[in-house]
Amino acid sequence: MAALAFVFTSVLVALVCIVDGHPLKLVPDYYASTCPEAEAIVRAVVEKAVIREARNAASLLRLHFHDCFVNGCDGSVLLDDTPTFTGEKMAAPNNGSIRALDVVDEIKAELESHCHGVVSCADVLAIAARDSVVVSGGPFYEVLLGRRDSLTASQAAANNSIPPPTSNITGLISSFRAVGLSVLDLVVLSGAHTIGRARCTNVVQRLYNQSGTFRADPTIENDFLGYLVELCPQRGNPNTLANLDFVSPIYFDNHYFRNLQYFKGLLNSDEVLFTTSKETKELVNLFSDNKEAFFKHFPDSMIRMGNISPLTGDRGEVRFNCRYTNSGQ
Repeated sequence: MAALAFVFTSVLVALVCIVDGHPLKLVPDYYASTCPEAEAIVRAVVEKAVIREARNAASLLRLHFHDCFVNGCDGSVLLDDTPTFTGEKMAAPNNGSIRALDVVDEIKAELESHCHGVVSCADVLAIAARDSVVVSGGPFYEVLLGRRDSLTASQAAANNSIPPPTSNITGLISSFRAVGLSVLDLVVLSGAHTIGRARCTNVVQRLYNQSGTFRADPTIENDFLGYLVELCPQRGNPNTLANLDFVSPIYFDNHYFRNLQYFKGLLNSDEVLFTTSKETKELVNLFSDNKEAFFKHFPDSMIRMGNISPLTGDRGEVRFNCRYTNSGQ
């Protein structure tokens, strides 16, 4: 009787863990038998893309973030608009700033030529984000895989879920907690701003009308304020770019946190981590003083973010083209 109970329990566990051959949990070796070269293919394309333009690293990393915060890590950010839904590309956090979609297309085309219909677009974003960090000098970590792709997207959800660059600390913490991420994750993942650029349109409020005062944010260091005012005049080009980390903008390191200590964070959502919360300030100080601590925590936070509500089992699909559902091509 005990033996029968054991067999029944084992079968039940197997059924819970696998649906139609698809594990319900993300695993690092998901493509080991179906597309063993998948990660090498992604890495090769990412490396070429970053050599072509260093900014592609930050853009690919940002795509994964913006994907996961909107109804989970399901590749929805990549979908073009259709007659039945308005996608996320034109949502306020993405409009005019979402980039590296051509790199994702290149990755997917390479994967399809080797392993047709196997590797999901959501997993492409997760792998490409990791490789973007590594190629920029950041820590390597094992990516958990097995996500499937959504059949729809939501501009409204993107507008509501992705924290804007004008966020205060309360809004940031709330946005992260809404998707199951902690204050530690908030500070660690903000450290990804050690690479990349932002448009002046995301900075001008701090320079000319912080909190409705018609004045600059008083926390901005004076010389840095002068530099930003010259770069981003009040009626200047809103698409002019500023480095998120003005010290080492193409290297993944901990200078981002040091900049915050000197009140030289570019975005409001950056600097408030140091100026308005004791808990986040202590973490900024830790990572500023100890790059190894930042590099230790960053993979853990990326993995937690990558675990936000993935589609697994028989939910969703594996798209052949990341811009369209398979029925919409």
